[in-house]
Amino acid sequence: MQLKSRKKSIKSQLALASCSLLQATSQQASASDWDIQTDVLLYTEGTERVSLMEPVINASKEIADDEFVDIKLVYDALTGATPNGAHASSQAQTFTTPSGNSAYTIGPNKLPLNDTFRDIRVSVLGDWNYALNRLTRINWSGSLSSEIDYKSLSAGATLSHDLNQRNTTLTAGLAFSSDRLDPIGSINTPFAPMIRAGSATPQPKGGTESKTTTDLLIGWTQVINRTTLMQLNYSISQASGYLTDPYKILTVIDPATGLPTSNLNADELPYVYEKRPDSRSKNAIFWRGVHHLSEDVVNLSYRYYWDDWGVSSHTLDLHYRYELGGGSYLQPHARLYLQSAADFYRHSVTDGSPLPDYASADYRLGEMTSTTIGLKYGKPTGHNQELSMRVELMQQNYSTVGTLVGDQQNQDMTPALQALILQLGYHFYW
Repeated sequence: MQLKSRKKSIKSQLALASCSLLQATSQQASASDWDIQTDVLLYTEGTERVSLMEPVINASKEIADDEFVDIKLVYDALTGATPNGAHASSQAQTFTTPSGNSAYTIGPNKLPLNDTFRDIRVSVLGDWNYALNRLTRINWSGSLSSEIDYKSLSAGATLSHDLNQRNTTLTAGLAFSSDRLDPIGSINTPFAPMIRAGSATPQPKGGTESKTTTDLLIGWTQVINRTTLMQLNYSISQASGYLTDPYKILTVIDPATGLPTSNLNADELPYVYEKRPDSRSKNAIFWRGVHHLSEDVVNLSYRYYWDDWGVSSHTLDLHYRYELGGGSYLQPHARLYLQSAADFYRHSVTDGSPLPDYASADYRLGEMTSTTIGLKYGKPTGHNQELSMRVELMQQNYSTVGTLVGDQQNQDMTPALQALILQLGYHFYW
C-alpha cells in the first residue's frame, strides 16, 4: 500500500536544495570524512491504528573541492489498521479483504478499519552537488522506492545562482517521477460493487496502473542582515494517470434510513470502490524566515497550497532552538495545518441516485485541522558526534461534509486521530 503520508517526494528535496545559504554550514566535513546521520522514527496512532518504524541512514561526503555527494537509505515497516472509507453504522458490517479471499466484520457504531494493512518500503535517494563556476551550482538528484504494491522512480535537477555578493540566491528546479501500481488483488474497477468473499461472481478488476508527476520549483533566498535569512519558493506539480486509491470504498446508503442499503444482489455488499480524476495540478507558495538571536535560533515558515481538486491548505511551522551550553540544546516545535475538502469528497453515495463523476470518502481528502506539538533534545557525545531525541504529539480533527441522513446522524462520521512520534538520532563523522 502506497506510503503517501511518509513518502519524501523529489519536490521536497528541491525545496531543501533551494535554501543553499542555510545549508552552507552543513557541508563542512573534511574531504576524507563521511558525514553520517542515523535516525530511527517510531510513529503510532494507538493500539488499533497504524504503527510505523522507519530507520534512516544519510551519508554525505565532499568527494572533490566544493563537490558533494549525499546518499540516503530509508526502510519503512507499517502494521495495524487503516480506515477503508466506509462510515460507522448502528449495524455490524462485513467487508471483503483486498485479496478477495476472506472477509472481516466491524461491530456496530465503530469506524470500519481494514486490519490486514501491512506494508514495507525500501528507498534509496541520492544527490550530487557541484559548482559550475564561482557563483553557480547544480544539484542532480534521484530516488528509487519499492513497496509491496508500488514502485517509484524519480530524477531531478536544481540550479542555484548567487547574486549581490552572495547575499542573494536564485534557484530553479525540475523533477520527474514515474510510479507503477500493482495493488493486492489487482486494481478494483471504480464504482464497482464490493463482491462477497467466496462468491462465484468475480470482482470487476483491471491490471496494473501507472502515473507520472512533473515538479517545477523557483526560489529566492536572501540574507537580510548578519542574523536574518529569508526564503520564498513557488512550486507547481502536475500528476496524471491512475490517482485513485484502489483500496478505498464508499458506503451505499438507503436514502430513508441512512443505513447500508439492502437493495442488493446476492453476491454484492453495500459498498462501491472510489474514483478520483486522472489528473491533478498542485501549487504551493512557501516562505521561511530564520533569525539568529544572541545564542538561540528561531525558524518560522508558512506554506499555502491549492490544487484543481478543490483542496487548499495553510501550514504554519515554528522551531525555536534554545542553547543549553556545551553544545546541548532544546528545540520546541509547533505546527498548525488547516485543510479544505476536495470537491468530490463525500461520506457515502445514495442507492437509486445517479453516481457522481468522482467520489472519495478518504479522510485525507476531507476538511481537517491538524496540530503538532513537540520537543527535540540534542547533546554532544564526543568529537563531532551528537545524540538527539524528538517527541511529538499530533492531533487531527475532521469536519462532517454534506447532509447526513437517518442513522448517519447518530454516528461519528469523522473521528479524531491522535498520533505519537518518537525519533532517536546519532550524528557523527567517519
